[in-house]
Amino acid sequence: MVTPSSSALTGLGLNLPVLAAPMAGGATTPAMVIAAAHAGGMGFLAAGYKDPQRLVAEIAAARQGSVPFGVNLFAPNPVPIATPDYRRYADALRGEADRFGLTLPGGPIDDDDAFGDKIDLLLADPVPIVSFTFGLPPRAVIASLRTVGTIVAQTVTALPEAWAAADAGAEILIVQAAAAGGHSGTFTPDRPPEVVPITDLVARVGAEVGLPVIAAGGLATAQAVAGVLEAGAAAAAVGTVLLRADESAASATHKAALVDSARTETVLTRAFTGRPARGLRNTFIDRYEEIAPLGYPAIHHLTSPLRKAAAAAGEADLVHLWAGTGYRHARAEPTAAILTSLAG
Repeated sequence: MVTPSSSALTGLGLNLPVLAAPMAGGATTPAMVIAAAHAGGMGFLAAGYKDPQRLVAEIAAARQGSVPFGVNLFAPNPVPIATPDYRRYADALRGEADRFGLTLPGGPIDDDDAFGDKIDLLLADPVPIVSFTFGLPPRAVIASLRTVGTIVAQTVTALPEAWAAADAGAEILIVQAAAAGGHSGTFTPDRPPEVVPITDLVARVGAEVGLPVIAAGGLATAQAVAGVLEAGAAAAAVGTVLLRADESAASATHKAALVDSARTETVLTRAFTGRPARGLRNTFIDRYEEIAPLGYPAIHHLTSPLRKAAAAAGEADLVHLWAGTGYRHARAEPTAAILTSLAG
């Protein structure tokens, strides 16, 4: 049961302290979000990389379940890249692209993932909770969302970020450890966050900041979930363990890699997107990590066509196989069964 002290969450009617984290890029589906709520928890739609029209459609689909749910947005926090650095990396990748008959973008593409349009639609048609990652949105955005009755949660990876989020008006902190799969929510992607055990990070942030905490990162067993709850978290958010769930739309290539005995570790990499993210180690990372520049979203847009083509072709060694350290616990089961088993 979500603890009474987590006042910002009590109105959502949760009775399972395990939530389905948002996984941008396709894995998270409205069906997964609905299933999480039916299990007694809650799920977050992933707005990242979706245009506003698709987000509207996914919100409508989630509402068909008549359950509480959240929406996660990428807060603008660009990592600039010099055009010569971009072109050097593009040249290095050209051979990979040629294999699939692809033409990669010739120059940096920088955008804000339609952030303003997505905020506008969430103000016009509010959802119960909105979370942010990659950076802290403007205070006015947080205030506007709260005005329409939306709870605002902020992903943080360190105590200074937690203080900043609380000061800006966030009501819940999603405390993400370095063990998390996919992109780090760090505000400073040029300086990866310190590696701190999730229980220590949760206890530190909870004691210092005083806001309800949702723990995330490497939580793949009932024991790990119990540990963060004992450390003071109101709930745990899990993603990697749901990648093979019945409701997951992760690619078949990604799902197969999670159970491939030849893949034995996860690593932080910027090779795919120009921003630190954790995934299964593969040939692309080994070949390009040392020369990959920081530069988000430009590097994301550069490699995206290649990654999509490789996934469709089943070439896992050229795909961003996002995964947290608990990836071996990902199971091909219903989302509700996975979340319930994690609650112990």
